[in-house]
Amino acid sequence: MSKNLVGNHIRKLRFNNNEMTQQQLADKAGITRQTIVALEKGNYSPSLELAFRIALVFNLPLEEVFFYGDTVNLNEQEK
Repeated sequence: MSKNLVGNHIRKLRFNNNEMTQQQLADKAGITRQTIVALEKGNYSPSLELAFRIALVFNLPLEEVFFYGDTVNLNEQEK
């Protein structure tokens, strides 16, 4: 089974929300800008609580902000 990561659309969502800065998002979510950087780069998978807080900032359901990646390799392993 290959490594599975939680991916996200944060960068695109920031851009589509009046080009929100990383700092503005961090302030609204109650976290640091460095956490946003790590999330956008895929270096960090958020806790469930943090994922919900970020989704609330964008007023979107969780699954429109975050996704579970590498499901193709999982499906191939099940065969």
